[in-house]
Order: sequence, then C-alpha cells, then structure tokens
Amino acid sequence: MTLSVAGMDLLQGAVDCHVHACPHINGRTVTAFDAARQAASAGMKGIGLMDNFSNSAGYAALAMTELGHLGIDIFGGPILEPCAGGVSAEVVAISLDWGYGPGSGARFVSMPTHHTRKTASREGRSPAYVEGCFHVPLDGELQDATKQILDLLAPRDVVLNTGHISGPEAVRLCQEAKKHGVKRVIAPSGGFATDEIAEIVKTGAYAEFSFYTLTHAAFIPVTNIDSQAHSPAHVTPDQLAEQIRVATPERTILSSDLGSYVLPPPVEGLREFLITVKSRGFSDAELSMMVARNPIELFGVGESAPQ
Repeated sequence: MTLSVAGMDLLQGAVDCHVHACPHINGRTVTAFDAARQAASAGMKGIGLMDNFSNSAGYAALAMTELGHLGIDIFGGPILEPCAGGVSAEVVAISLDWGYGPGSGARFVSMPTHHTRKTASREGRSPAYVEGCFHVPLDGELQDATKQILDLLAPRDVVLNTGHISGPEAVRLCQEAKKHGVKRVIAPSGGFATDEIAEIVKTGAYAEFSFYTLTHAAFIPVTNIDSQAHSPAHVTPDQLAEQIRVATPERTILSSDLGSYVLPPPVEGLREFLITVKSRGFSDAELSMMVARNPIELFGVGESAPQ
C-alpha cells in the first residue's frame, strides 16, 4: 500500500535555500548527499547548503558532481563566522570561485549568524564578547570590510544574506547593499517587527522565514558555534502569517533551516512548514511563489552559477 502524505504536492519544484546538512558539532539528520537525494525524490528543484564552520560551496560542488544527474541544483556559500574566516573580503573573494571550475563557486555570502552583537546579547555573552561581534552601524560609515564585500558581490551578481542581525541593522544593510549595486539580497526576518520587514522589502530584498523557529527546537538549547548551548527566539504561526502578509508573498522566501537532529529531515520539515502556512490562509499559488518561484529567481536555480 502506498502511503499518501498530505502536502507532498506542495514540494513540486520547490527550493529549500537553508539546509544544514554539512558537518557540525551537533548531530545531523542528513548528509549533503542524503539531503540532495531526498529533495530530488520529492520533486524539488534545489537546495542551498549552509555551514557555520566553512564555505559550503565546496560541499555543494562535490554533491553536484555526484548527484547533479538527478535534476537537483545544489548550491552553497560561506557564513562569515570567525571559524570560517570571519567578515573578510579575502574570504569572500576565494569563496566566489570555490568549487570545480565554471558553474560552481558561492551562490550566496552570509554575514555572521551567531557571532553578531544581536545574537550574542540574546545569548547573555560577556560584554567583551558582544563588543567583538559583527554589527551594522545605524549611522555613519559601514566597516571597510563590509563595504569591500558588497563591492565584490555586486559585479558577480551573488546573493547577500544579511545574517542574524537586528531589524534596524538589516534595514540599513539592505539599503547600503542597494547603493553598492548588490541586486540579490535575502534577510532572515523571523523575529523582526512588521515595520522593519516593510522597510527591508521596500529595498527589493526578500524576507526569509524558516520552519525552525516554529518548532519545539526553539525550546531546546543546542550548541551552534562553541560549547555553550542556547535557544533561538520562538515565533507562532499567527505571528508568521502577519509577517508574511507585511512582506507580501511576492517578496517572501520560505525555507526549512533544518538538519538539526532533534527535528525531521529538511524535506519532511519543509512539507510540514508549507502545510502550516497554508492553514493560515495562504493559497497554493502563493506557497509556490514563496518556496519555488522566488528562490529560483534569487539564487538562479537551474542556471550556471554567477560568473
């Protein structure tokens, strides 16, 4: 007997741009190969690998050489955490060509996700630790390294991910990226105020909302970059729905942010996420826009990597 699972049809042509299948100090439900096979089997079109410890474009290039024949586009890039080289133009320049020649290289570059003043403050780190973390100044000039990174991304048409910074910081970074000619921007926006989300999408950036913060994992402290265990902020389905309506489906991207061993594998989690969003009044066409059309357009899924 074939088991028919509700919501599997919503995964057809989908792209999950936020999959943690790379090696980690925590357990993972899938390897990059597992994640790619499962996504292809579900009829998905692409997955984006994210790694707090290295440039995942290398893992993506390796997975593509082995599994690209399945019709799945696997892409990656660096999260500029200290252990991955930090907020450095040199790290970004190398990442843009990291792979196996034409068609590989970073498809996105993410500002730090954990080593930021916002995240470190929420985790109760020491004042000295917080002071040393990445932030976006709300007035005055951006740091030289940040400006250099924006200037590297613009001509290569690579995606900027704003990382886990505060809402006001994300607004300013989106505005500054636009001034520097960066045309592709995604801002993780799950914990932001609605007015901040409105300002982000006004710049042409996409607001990203992920399943992870809706789940029980938000109540289970885990280690992400060192031995300290912390929990992220939790968002309810109703709060999420309000945020999406402010961003509008046209400027929203839905992702799983899964791979954690305490949650389902990314494909199953994305299915659950889409059903949850649908239950809050969004149509199948809007879901397809947020999980297929928008990420395909942003990351150039199915095309050659930006050159």
